[in-house]
Amino acid sequence: MMSALPVIYSFRRCPYAIRARLALATSSIFYELREVSLKNKPAEMLAASPKGTVPVLVLPGGQVIDESLNIMRWALAQSDPDGWLSPALNDMLALIADNDGKFKHALDRYKYPNHYPLESEGDTHAFAMAQRLEAASWLQSLELRLRQGWQVWLCGPQLSLADMAILPFVRQFAHTDAAWFAVQRWPLLQAWLAGFQTSSMFVAAMTSHKP
Repeated sequence: MMSALPVIYSFRRCPYAIRARLALATSSIFYELREVSLKNKPAEMLAASPKGTVPVLVLPGGQVIDESLNIMRWALAQSDPDGWLSPALNDMLALIADNDGKFKHALDRYKYPNHYPLESEGDTHAFAMAQRLEAASWLQSLELRLRQGWQVWLCGPQLSLADMAILPFVRQFAHTDAAWFAVQRWPLLQAWLAGFQTSSMFVAAMTSHKP
């Protein structure tokens, strides 16, 4: 039976799912949240999106959107009250592509070095530290970007699609070794992340949603 509301299949801690839920929240879109176990994915989710990754958004008419950035852009196309799309879109998309590409590549290997035995060649600690250094070089570029005029947000004087698409991944990186992250010389980046993690929007996105 088709739901009268959009249905999102999600996993609470997944940064891709978090950013999708953030966009749905800012757009004030009511939806049905279906939290999934990644070890036991529901048949209806796999029928909608055979690739089996979250998030998956199923619209009432049956349309399926199974890429988190596309879910964000769909939600903001319905309503963008806070102007997330106001900065130059190409600039934001290029920044997000860097996050989703080279930063996420290094982040996965830093956080889960045991998942890459062929790459680590038996020394998972050294491998993880090398990947942390690679990821940190990109975070340093974000720190410099924040220093060069904006101070608070990545693409202008207010939060944007780029901030909300990237912050969940920086959060995941920071939590991998919070003590190490806290002593890095990234004051603006750290303040940017701290503001996000204490925001009502983030708290709401991490809370069970009921329409």
